[in-house]
Amino acid sequence: MIQPLQFFLIFLKASLLSFGGLGNLPFLHADLIALGWAQEPDFLTAIAVGQMSPGPSGLWSISLGYLTYGWPGAALSLIALLVPPFLILPLVALYTRVDGHPGVKSFSNGLMLGAIGLLLGTAGVLSGTVITDAWALVIVAVTAGLALTKRLPTIVILLLAALAGVVIYT
Repeated sequence: MIQPLQFFLIFLKASLLSFGGLGNLPFLHADLIALGWAQEPDFLTAIAVGQMSPGPSGLWSISLGYLTYGWPGAALSLIALLVPPFLILPLVALYTRVDGHPGVKSFSNGLMLGAIGLLLGTAGVLSGTVITDAWALVIVAVTAGLALTKRLPTIVILLLAALAGVVIYT
């Protein structure tokens, strides 16, 4: 037996943890299948309806709500999809009020530096398995240098690096 509040919370969680499209599919699939509230054909049908319908592709979950719980399910899933954007509106209003504050600027700069540090740390760990010889190090260094100049589009830099790899290693 489907419990409306739990049904709504499952769709709300999926909506909060994804950015639209089919991003909420893994969350909904895991929860609804585990509870026995949906079957595999429900997902396939809902995705097909969502792909054929005009508008955003994330609306497939409303079809899933309908297929699993009828009109109440469609309404609950629609409300769950609408809650996150409405939560953002007050946050944006608050942010625009405090955006110029020096403390907020300092916090944002620190947050950005932390993110860059995490990115560089991850890149360092991953590069240890990829950079196995001097040529690979040259490709990485030249690619990084080109990226830092900001004179070439990223896709061109990546294509040049791939071409260098093909030429050197074949």
